[in-house]
Amino acid sequence: MGLGEAGQVFSGGLAERGAEVIAFDPRPVDAPAGVTKAETAEAAVCNAGLVLSVVGAAVADVVLDSVLEFMPAGSVFADLNTSSPEQKLAMSSRTATHGLLYADVAVMAPVNRHGIDTPLLVSGDGASGFVSSLTPYNLSVRAVEGGAGAAAGLKLLRSVFMKGLAGLVFESTEAAQKAGADDWIRAEIASELGDNGVELVERLISGTRQHAERRQHEMEDVDGYLQSLGSPNWMTQGTIAWLHHIASSTSRP
Repeated sequence: MGLGEAGQVFSGGLAERGAEVIAFDPRPVDAPAGVTKAETAEAAVCNAGLVLSVVGAAVADVVLDSVLEFMPAGSVFADLNTSSPEQKLAMSSRTATHGLLYADVAVMAPVNRHGIDTPLLVSGDGASGFVSSLTPYNLSVRAVEGGAGAAAGLKLLRSVFMKGLAGLVFESTEAAQKAGADDWIRAEIASELGDNGVELVERLISGTRQHAERRQHEMEDVDGYLQSLGSPNWMTQGTIAWLHHIASSTSRP
């Protein structure tokens, strides 16, 4: 479900490794080679043992509701969208009322970097079914303890660091530009990040600019999660402010 960047990667990669893949996207986008594009959501899922939802958190609930009545009993709905543990838990409850299993799947790195081999964490009552369904295709999948929301929570904890690191890079480099020391500070940061430091700094900057709006929503989920844990969120609040600033700047004509 969904043929955006991640949907293209996972559907095309699974088909290339021998899986029978049927995809649906209401937009006029082509499916990757080896993937059959269905005319309706019902046609895409009516015989599926595993449904992957790769559509974005904003419409994840809508997509789930659009297929619940059409999936075979006992099949697995796998939600690969980045959203809060609370949202994942609520979606799991809805799948259970229809005799379905729910897999909370956390995509742990950008798919444009690792492709079909992007590491995945999974939890929920559909976790074992998700793992067993994908084992023949050699994906990097690891089940974690806990129900729906456990994998999502781990990803959000990681985002505190990764998105926060990007915020620190932006704050350092913007100040350095004003001080005439941009090249110097970039080299200093890169030297602390190991052998691939230069590449990582550039990736943090370019990736954050490209996906600032989506990452802002993700960090707002992080903020809510930290508050639910009773944990300080000072760095996360700063990261949200930076992402809002970057998203606003890049959206101006």
